[in-house]
Formats: sequence, C-alpha cells, structure tokens
Amino acid sequence: MTEFYDALETRDPAVREAALLAALPAQVRAAQGVPGFAAALAGVDATGVCTRGALQRLPVLRKPELLERQKALRADPASRDPFGGFSAIGWRALGGLRPARRVFQSPGPIYEPEGTAADYWRVARALFAAGLRSGDLVHSSFSYHLTPAGSMMETGAHALGCTVFAGGVGNTELQLQAMQDLRPDAYVGTPSFLRIVMEKAAAEGVALPTLKKALVTGEAFPPSLRDWLAERGVHAYQAYATADVGMIAFETAAREGLIVDEGVIVEIVRPGTGDPVPDGEVGEVVVTALQPDYPMLRFGTGDLSAVLPGPCPTGRSNQRIRGWLGRADQTAKVRGMFVHPSQVAEVLRRHPELARGRLVVAGEMANDTMTLHVECAAPAENLAEAVAASVRDVTKLRADVVIAGPGSLPNDGKVIEDARSYR
Repeated sequence: MTEFYDALETRDPAVREAALLAALPAQVRAAQGVPGFAAALAGVDATGVCTRGALQRLPVLRKPELLERQKALRADPASRDPFGGFSAIGWRALGGLRPARRVFQSPGPIYEPEGTAADYWRVARALFAAGLRSGDLVHSSFSYHLTPAGSMMETGAHALGCTVFAGGVGNTELQLQAMQDLRPDAYVGTPSFLRIVMEKAAAEGVALPTLKKALVTGEAFPPSLRDWLAERGVHAYQAYATADVGMIAFETAAREGLIVDEGVIVEIVRPGTGDPVPDGEVGEVVVTALQPDYPMLRFGTGDLSAVLPGPCPTGRSNQRIRGWLGRADQTAKVRGMFVHPSQVAEVLRRHPELARGRLVVAGEMANDTMTLHVECAAPAENLAEAVAASVRDVTKLRADVVIAGPGSLPNDGKVIEDARSYR
C-alpha cells in the first residue's frame, strides 16, 4: 500500500509545522469562547500562541479534571451543562450552542458531543492506511449505543465511500452469519473479537474468503495476534483514538510505530506536568485537536508513549509515536496519603541539577517505605539530604534518596512504581 489519503501526508515537515502553528491561535480563541477554559486562559493573548513554546505554557486538561467539571455543572440547577462548559455545540436547552449531531457517554460518566462535520472524528485517514478503499463493505463490531466508537468508525468509513454493516458488540453467531452472507471486505472493532469470530468460523467450517483488511483499536494488539490474523489472510492495523479528541495516530504498512494524524498537535510530557520530554523518552500523550466544536486544548490522555525518530518508510512525513505504552496516572496511597506524579515533578523542579526521578513504594501495606531514585551528572555534597527534605515538604512523607548517573533509570515513563506486597 503505497498510496496516500491526500497530499497532507507527504508534506515537508517544516511546512506541516508552520500550518499547525498557524492554526493554533484560532484554536485558543475557540477554547476561550467556552466557559470550561475561560478561567484557565484568562489573559492569554491567542494571537501570541503560535509556537510550540507558547503552547507548552498553557495548562494541561486531564480527564479527571474534565470529569469533575462535568459532574459539578450537571449537579448545578442553574447550569445542567453535561459537557462541563467545554463544548461549543449541543442542543436548544443548553442555550446558544451550535447543534450537535449526537451525544455519547463514556465511563465516568463523561459526555462527549459529536459535531456535524463529515468525518468529525478524522478516522477516514486511518482506514485508508489500513487498506480500505471506496466501495468496500466494512463489518463494524464496535458499540453503537452509549459510547462513540461505532459512530467514529462509521462516519470515517462513510467519508471514505465505504458501506458499513453495523454489527455492534456481542452476538457472535449472528455476526458470523452476517459475514458469511454479506462477504465484507474489511473489519473494524477490537482485535480480540475478530479473533473470536474467526475461531468460531473455523470451528464451524465457515469460510470468510473476502475478509482481508482490518482496523482495530480499543485494546492491546500484540504482534502475536497480528501474525495470527495475517496467517489466516487478514491484515490488521491498529489505531489510537479517544472520544475526547478523535483520531490521534494510526499504523501504516511499515509496521513501525504510529503516524500522528494530520489534524492534531501531539506532545509527550513528563507525567503529572505539562513539561515536554526529549524525543525518545516515554511520557504522557497530550493532544490539541484543531477543531472548534469541542476545543480540547492540551488534553492529557493519561496514556504513555514516546516519539520515534526519523520518517515513516511509507513516505508519510508526520511525527511518529511508539504506540500505547501504559498509563500515566500512577498515583499511590502511602500511609493513608495520596502521592501524585505531579508531586515528584515538583521535587525535581526544586533541584534543577536533577534529571529524571522515580519514586519506588515498597514494603507491605501499612508498613510502606518510599525511595526516590534520581539521576544527576555531578551531585553536590548533601544533595540527597536536600532532596529528601523536599520530598517531606511536598508529600508530608519521608523517603530515602538514591542518586545515580544520567540514563540509569528505565525509559518507561514510570514516575511512581508501586512495588508493595499485597498478600
């Protein structure tokens, strides 16, 4: 598959960067126009937010904050805004908002609007990279109720010119019957359900000769499962998307990481902060989606990943990330008190000579110990004692401090490691 969805995918990286940064002020103005961002962006000159550095000075909005804001306004009789004041679209009763096409509920519950733009979630590009083309019949086994996954994939497939069978979740026998009768070209859904259906087909002697392509997401997609599917004639590719910001990145035929979507700005930051990490270092994925309807500005996904160096062998020139590497929310409860990654980051900020840090919580429950491992090229005398004092000041808990050389800590994005025994 050497074709491209459009010319945007092969732009000179400098041209792309200039276009993304030129779009930033309008996105900031859109965010300033909704109550949820008003206080955080008060006094910000949107025109001046036209560089990566200016963007990085804006606060990160993380899902727990979004959830709490939504809960608070839903409970407020004077508001009842289910979106926490972050959406510019809705329906008449919310007053003054442009119409939304649909509204969805994710666990929390968090409510997400869907705008009226074609391919609102920007999924068509990922489907194209997975080999889907106009005229294909796509079997979708994502949920079509409550959560947006089914709509995300279907609107993208429609934008590509595909026909969709809305299989939904479960009902394996009925879905297999539909595959046998309709002979789809492609599948979208979780990789595990695709395996279940194919194993069921093999057990019943049902052939699925037309099913050759798949875009999968929603769970881990290990190489072993990818190879298992390929051995049975289905070439599946993974996508990384959320209900908050839509498509973030997707796999290509190169099988070397995920290409960032053309409609977003992706940053990798140190967990618990908004500070970017060097390329290659694991951190939290923060996304700015360049659309005004639900203007998520520096949205912290809570997922860990890292930037991959160099261009994609397919010829696509956008930034690449390694894919999903775990969760960034590593909060631990120690001796009855919560310790957050942001507190570890604050300790490191107080000592600029330190590089990365990793707080290890060990022992048994009710008999916890904390050890902060830090990297420092040239530690001064009494540095460990000074850092330990900072830990006490920030967390109100005691910790031992171990200083090691640069590069000694694992590059896995972990800021807090819970190594306690729970027996």
